Amino acid sequence: MAAGYAELLRTRYAARLLAGTLVGRLPNATAPIAIVLFVRAEGGSYSLAGALAAIYGLSNAVGQPLLGRAVDLYGQPRVQLPSAVLSALGMVLLTLAGIDPLLLAYAAVIVAGLFTPPLEGGLRALWTDVLGREDRVHRAYAMDAVAQEVMFTVGPLLVTLLVSLRSPAAALLVINAIGVLGALSVVLSKPSRAWRSAPREAHWLGALRSPGLLALLGAFFFVGLALGSITVAGVAYADDHGRESVYGLLMAALGLGALFGGLLYGARQWAGAPERRLRVIVALLALGYLPLMLTPGVAAMTVLAGVAGVFLAPALACAFIVVDRHSPRGTVTEAFSWLVTTFGVGAAVGTGAAGPAVEHGGTAASFAVASAAGVAALVVLLTTQRVLTPPVAADPVVIPSGNDRIRAAEPGFRTGHKA
Repeated sequence: MAAGYAELLRTRYAARLLAGTLVGRLPNATAPIAIVLFVRAEGGSYSLAGALAAIYGLSNAVGQPLLGRAVDLYGQPRVQLPSAVLSALGMVLLTLAGIDPLLLAYAAVIVAGLFTPPLEGGLRALWTDVLGREDRVHRAYAMDAVAQEVMFTVGPLLVTLLVSLRSPAAALLVINAIGVLGALSVVLSKPSRAWRSAPREAHWLGALRSPGLLALLGAFFFVGLALGSITVAGVAYADDHGRESVYGLLMAALGLGALFGGLLYGARQWAGAPERRLRVIVALLALGYLPLMLTPGVAAMTVLAGVAGVFLAPALACAFIVVDRHSPRGTVTEAFSWLVTTFGVGAAVGTGAAGPAVEHGGTAASFAVASAAGVAALVVLLTTQRVLTPPVAADPVVIPSGNDRIRAAEPGFRTGHKA
């Protein structure tokens, strides 16, 4: 299992690109908790902290596909690094201005969220160039999903460590400085500098003109909704048992389950169309959410949370392949960025929906939101099978591009990465 990932990381540039992307995404992964801690330290209310964090998330959701389209049009270095600097400057402005005047604080988080660089989509666009073979790229998608689980676990811990050592303002500044360095490492690499998107058809919808991609985004909106609702349901469950540590235990189990599932998924090669495989994985993911409604004792609930997480990373890894196959030529970064956006918006909606569910139906009802969302994701995939059929590979089209050439399409890869 680990040997397969080690082989990928020994490939030239692979470890650098993965590490640089993860480090560059730390500001985004830690922004919600960092903003909340900063606002509270400045004397702001939880409502204000939540509002600023939500505005950051919405701005990020708007910016990702727009910046992703810009990357497809103008290349990675021209977009990724300037946007990383602007996003960091937004957080610097927040730390300098504080929450008074409030309008300036909102402007700062809008800038920080809107200009968050689309490093996640950019990395997936580079894997074909760096790794070559399709099976290695698919394994890299699984490694990518596993790495995300590690980042979203380590990131908040790093923020809390910096807060305890210095202050929430220092945590914001350090995390965003590290993020810029991560983006710099990526864009200075040869694959990032050399990458060019395939020629694209001029269309205002961009990647969204693909029916298959729209179907996938619809399904993963509900996957995100499920995860967002679980975060609130976990808090309610911890309150029921009178121990705040229970929440951390459940979230850790969920993350470890996803980590384990991603490692298993990437340990083997999978036959058959990924579109069909995705339906099976999402069905298992939805099935894993259902027992959470039982809300048993802490030990049993921790086990159930771990099981519920097992199929998340495989679902994401398989979704990355489907995005790559269904995004219109020349829109690969934008398409991956739309997946990030849709997932994030779904999580925000899930967080909002689980609160009223707790108040009106108790903890079990909030976990029922996650279960219903998992089932809805499966229903979307089942009802859109016609548009999510495996695409027919285009014939290779080769055009001049500087000192190299771009293979505009090859079997299984319609997005036209640089060969």
